[in-house]
Amino acid sequence: MKNKKIYILLTDTKTVLGRIIKLYTKKPYSHASIAFDLELDEVYSFGRKMPSNPFIGGFVRENITSKLFLNARCAIYSCEVSETELQRMYQFIQKIEREKHRYRYNFLGLLSFIFDKNVVRENAFFCSQFVATVLTEGGVVTYKKPLDRITPDDLLDTEKFELIYEGNLQHYRNINIEPQSVLNIV
Repeated sequence: MKNKKIYILLTDTKTVLGRIIKLYTKKPYSHASIAFDLELDEVYSFGRKMPSNPFIGGFVRENITSKLFLNARCAIYSCEVSETELQRMYQFIQKIEREKHRYRYNFLGLLSFIFDKNVVRENAFFCSQFVATVLTEGGVVTYKKPLDRITPDDLLDTEKFELIYEGNLQHYRNINIEPQSVLNIV
């Protein structure tokens, strides 16, 4: 059985919240998403439900051609997973999608970083916490930190991920993508 690939998309959308997150983490990217295709047509995260309002957040299927991502810088990483791991991740995401009205964006979790306190909230995620949970539920990665303490950069704290692209997200969309190729345009 051939392994599949998943993709971790780290972005800097240059929003106010993103700038605050980058100030704290001192890393170039403030947002994390998980994708199941190289073209990034199927991308999931926890973020803005309404692009114009950062305070209404939750589970989202992201459209990387939207205004929010128009001038975003990004880093895209790939990771090989088994069919079983892929199915576990999909099942977890489908459960959240079916019950998305029960899930909220974890603003308190973000604030907990500042005060170095763990704040466990049921049915609430921030972006990197969500991606880390998906990867953990799939059995792909086990993190040393609690999942509510994972930053976008922490997601890559394993040798399983390979950088395939870094640059402007819209430029990535314009590249003629060959499914078997690795881009490595850094």
